[in-house]
Amino acid sequence: MNIRNHLQNLPPYTPIEPFEVLSQRLGLAPQDIVKMDANENPYGPSPKARQALAELRYPHIYPDPESRALRTALAEFTDVPPENLLAGSGADELIDLLLRVLLEPGDCVLNLPPTFGMYPFDTHVNAGQVVDVPRQADFSLDMPAIGKAIEQHHPKVLFLTTPNNPDGSFPSAAEIAALLELDLLLVLDEAYIEFADAGGRLGEGLSRIRRVSTRENLVVLRTFSKWAGLAGLRAGYGAFPGWLIPTLWKAKQPYNVNVAASAAAVASLQDTAYLAANLARLRDERQRLFASLSALPFLKVYPSQANFILCKVMAEPASGLTALELKFRLAARGILLRYYQTPRLQDCIRISVGLPEYTDKLLVALKELA
Repeated sequence: MNIRNHLQNLPPYTPIEPFEVLSQRLGLAPQDIVKMDANENPYGPSPKARQALAELRYPHIYPDPESRALRTALAEFTDVPPENLLAGSGADELIDLLLRVLLEPGDCVLNLPPTFGMYPFDTHVNAGQVVDVPRQADFSLDMPAIGKAIEQHHPKVLFLTTPNNPDGSFPSAAEIAALLELDLLLVLDEAYIEFADAGGRLGEGLSRIRRVSTRENLVVLRTFSKWAGLAGLRAGYGAFPGWLIPTLWKAKQPYNVNVAASAAAVASLQDTAYLAANLARLRDERQRLFASLSALPFLKVYPSQANFILCKVMAEPASGLTALELKFRLAARGILLRYYQTPRLQDCIRISVGLPEYTDKLLVALKELA
């Protein structure tokens, strides 16, 4: 028996470890760990979501394969017809499902690194080819290079995270409009849209999700992981054009959104005022964290519209403080950051915005280590 050729050399995706694993590895109690490495919402689920989880009536029964209650609530929340909406086990499942449906072996997907690693991962899993068009030094889109890549490779799909992960930048309205005129499917991943300053309480001002039902080449993905604090339950959704939806329904797993995730997501949509207040707190804390980090001479700090901040560590020969060394020293104190060592993110760390006390502990540690 043989493994499929295109999977034999597939590089694995590196996930972030949960509290219980980190606690054992670091020898620290979970409450002593300052987790700023995975962009989770430190405020957690809303009270209504917690209540819904505590009062689950039918956890022993398979979930609704069509997620009707959730899609009905989402249609009201997004003002998108329910027939254009599909729920998933996180937006990650929908990325994979979309590529499973669209790609023939060898088909190209346009990727704009540095960005979310699941796009190339799922492309390779589904026997596609990744065409990278690197972003410019300030992480803005290289629009001329995108045009050339499309002429040369004829990709079927282009993924664009808005705001982008890991730097938090947001493309201009003109750039998105230009991309929508291209001969491919544009997938806007709005995982962090609710944190954008111009997005209104819950991303309404910047989201393109309402345009999907009138566009043939636009998909918008959203998630409950970040703004609603449901990362551990895996609840996401997408808006898809009408021609694509029937095949997605046929190809998806029948019970892909479990009853706990569905109940918590529906309850979250009934508690948006509470969640919007938490988002406002995180935006304020992002501003404080950005200002404090910018005052440190060994960090180059990039502006962000998401719930994280990317920093380049400017190593000083005298101290020998590199990004990797900084990561290890902070981890020894129970402060966890995301570290990058890829060509476009050399010596970079990404810091998730957390509670004010997280910021305080991080800043004390950084000043002591500098």
